[in-house]
Amino acid sequence: MVSQKLTEYERKRLENIKRNAEMVAALNIHSKAATLSGATKSQKTKQVKKPKMENPIVTRRSPRTRVKPPDSKGLSDKFLKPISMIDAFIGYEKESNQVLVDTILSIAGETQAGFPENEEFNGAKDVKDGNFSGFSEKGTLDSCKSEAFESPVKEEFDEHLDTKKSDPWLKSMDLKPENVAWPMPGRIMEVKFFPCTGISMIAAGNKVGNIAFLNMGSEDDIDDGIYIYGPHTGAISGISIQRYSMSKIYSSGHDGFIRLMDAEKEVFDVVHYCDKTIHCLSQQPNDLWSLYFSEGRGVLIEWDVRTGKSSGNWMLHEDTINTISFNPQNPNIMATSSTDGTACIWDLRSTRSRKPKTMKTVSHGRAVNSAYFSPSGTSLATTSLDNNVGIISGFNYEDTSMIYHDNSTGTLNLSFRGIWGWDDSCIFIGNMRKGIDVISPVQRTSVMTLQSPQLPAIPWRFDAHPYEVGMLAAATNGSGVCLWTP
Repeated sequence: MVSQKLTEYERKRLENIKRNAEMVAALNIHSKAATLSGATKSQKTKQVKKPKMENPIVTRRSPRTRVKPPDSKGLSDKFLKPISMIDAFIGYEKESNQVLVDTILSIAGETQAGFPENEEFNGAKDVKDGNFSGFSEKGTLDSCKSEAFESPVKEEFDEHLDTKKSDPWLKSMDLKPENVAWPMPGRIMEVKFFPCTGISMIAAGNKVGNIAFLNMGSEDDIDDGIYIYGPHTGAISGISIQRYSMSKIYSSGHDGFIRLMDAEKEVFDVVHYCDKTIHCLSQQPNDLWSLYFSEGRGVLIEWDVRTGKSSGNWMLHEDTINTISFNPQNPNIMATSSTDGTACIWDLRSTRSRKPKTMKTVSHGRAVNSAYFSPSGTSLATTSLDNNVGIISGFNYEDTSMIYHDNSTGTLNLSFRGIWGWDDSCIFIGNMRKGIDVISPVQRTSVMTLQSPQLPAIPWRFDAHPYEVGMLAAATNGSGVCLWTP
């Protein structure tokens, strides 16, 4: 057979194929590829699917490490004991059509003798029954002087707040051994009185999300008067109890939840949730349907509980808002304190704009832990880590003065908050010596210190009873709740 002559193209093609084969052989690519492929197949063969564990391993911890007594089952999300006091007035509401204030008086052991008939209480009864003909669109009373707040019951309560009697009560305040309780493990973050007379009922929230209700006057040998719930998974940052709706208790936590406790059903329904920390919670004294709370860094939110939606959202500070306080005489005026070193007074009617302007800004050298209006609404007290208590007063809050108080707490991670007493004459604030300093805004200094061997640790959170002059609740940096009485 005669071989065909190759063309120039075919000759160059064969030369290229031969040259490429020699290069591949020199690099040993085929051998390495085969080795890599074999290793991959070997790894795939070795992978074994893990069997599903029906009973996961649970790490056990001794009760001692959890600061609990032996054989304790600990706290759960369900109630440990029924809240008998709340059950009592819920049952009373079912049997009677009296106004809620009368119900509170019945819990406190007061009689209804001497009070007018039901028609005299129409204002408060409308609040209870949901007839809000006197309310504006936002659910706010048109005036602080509405009939619901001018009722004879309100006047009867105000007799407890005679400011002329404040000094004698102040000098006689004492902490008795039976008025010290350790309701639950963990630092107490919030403490609030139930707004009723004749009974010392306190709500306290701790750093792990539990809320305890304490009847400090319980004399039952079996029932210690402490009832615990676990509605949150983060530190409690706010508890709100209104005088006309004490069966509904709002709570907020660092877990981003705001919950509403229905005392009759003993459940904590979710009102709001966000993926940010909620730092504080407050309500206007005459508004049942709006919640004000701080979320994240410097954001204030107004929440309408009827619609379940936000009705306002404002960036008021550059850092965390620590407290929200409303003027008792004019609920349109609000004060906020912030970690950015300022406390601000706002008119809610101007916050409807995108860039609200403050009525007054008070600057401190460091974070401001609290800013609270006085009972008369004419003054504002601020507490700051710069070791000052600020007093802002005047017709337009134009006067500012600073009173020195050592607010340094070292490495204890505490933040003192100064609160007003039962008039504008004194401010209560804790100190590092396990005592409570009483500051006079007029004398611009601490005039006395409440101390007791019964006080277990440093007091840092307080609440003054709204109707019982001389009754002060204090929470310590430990897990103690103390009740000072006259």
